[in-house]
Amino acid sequence: MRWSGKCDSCGEWNTLVEEVVRQESAGRGARAATGDARVYPITRVDAQQDERLRTGLVELDRVLGGGIVPGSMILLGGDPGIGKSTLMMQLGRAETRILYVSGEESLRQIKLRAERLKVGGEHFLVLAETNLDAILRAVQEQKPDLVVIDSIQTVFRPELESAPGSISQVRESTAVLLRHAKSENIPMIVIGHVTKDGVIAGPRVLEHMVDTVLQFEGDHHHSYRIVRGLKNRFGSTNEIGIFEMQENGLREVSNPSEVFLSDRSHGISGSCVTSSLEGTRALLIEVQALVTPSNYGTPQRTMSGLDARRVSLLLAVLEKRFGMHVGQYDVFVNIAGGVRIDEPAVDLAVCAAIVSSARDRAIDHATAVVGEVGLGGEVRSVGQVEKRVVEAEKLGFKRIIVPRGGIADKKKRGIEIIEVDLLAEAMEKLV
Repeated sequence: MRWSGKCDSCGEWNTLVEEVVRQESAGRGARAATGDARVYPITRVDAQQDERLRTGLVELDRVLGGGIVPGSMILLGGDPGIGKSTLMMQLGRAETRILYVSGEESLRQIKLRAERLKVGGEHFLVLAETNLDAILRAVQEQKPDLVVIDSIQTVFRPELESAPGSISQVRESTAVLLRHAKSENIPMIVIGHVTKDGVIAGPRVLEHMVDTVLQFEGDHHHSYRIVRGLKNRFGSTNEIGIFEMQENGLREVSNPSEVFLSDRSHGISGSCVTSSLEGTRALLIEVQALVTPSNYGTPQRTMSGLDARRVSLLLAVLEKRFGMHVGQYDVFVNIAGGVRIDEPAVDLAVCAAIVSSARDRAIDHATAVVGEVGLGGEVRSVGQVEKRVVEAEKLGFKRIIVPRGGIADKKKRGIEIIEVDLLAEAMEKLV
């Protein structure tokens, strides 16, 4: 209340420092306990796992590792209009008590969508709310088996002054929901928007906070949608689930290989079938290539569903090790069906499709190709060749080209297995 240049305690001059005291709100400062805070030896920790919650969608359960773990938090991201809300609402077809919280739609809009998807029943609860406190009160009162938040960018904490969707609101709201899920052992699924770059909007720490991150991807011009696991603390991240968008919702695709090859034409150059491994599932996909003379100074290199740098590497190998010059040609490579493949096991099929288009010679429609191509022009081994061969045989293929030494069991099969060492050797057998 008065000027003071000398400390009353020590008697020194000019030693006082101003400190700003901020009174933190009770809501933000109070950190709910997520379990027993006592320290235990690792031998006394109960490791018994609870039974997973089945979603009623086999494809989604596969990606999650067998179902939803109680008390876990799942982040589902995807482009606008791709079908995230539709997928989450279809969970209501199971006899699970679900609380669906929507911050983007009214109750009437949710009802209309539920009627179209044939979702209903006393077990499916809906709430149109964005206030986090009101959402937690509803969860506390209803005690659902699963909570769906659509979307996390619309939820806000009243204690924070920032607008809904800001980094602080998204981070703090997710933290509160995560603590509630762990303490009450109620699993939660939060839907997150995706930016133009394809990443989930908000801070990257959001992906580190949750237990599972699912990416719902697909092309708006194709009817197929893929659920891909980017992070999973309770299972593998290599699994994918495939759905087909229809008028009455998403239909599970139990045999994706047959679907991806259903529109394949016979006797056309630049087409080759390969097998890609997605988790525990082998998928047969069609690689298409088009090689045409370039009308511009710089040849075009356009890829869809593949890494452009990987295809450029394969073009260099074809020119150096195989003697095929494509410097004056435009090269277009596409994975049919709108699927994206990052596995190097499709290298040999990409090379075969390019050579087939350049020579205008069709590859036998009953032949599949599997193998990684090295910089020396060698065909390198890939993982789980046996599973790929079985999938090709199941769909009626007569022969398959694989790296040498990839098949340990030489038993008699209904499909001819051709082993190759070099890229040139494989091209001679194909085109």
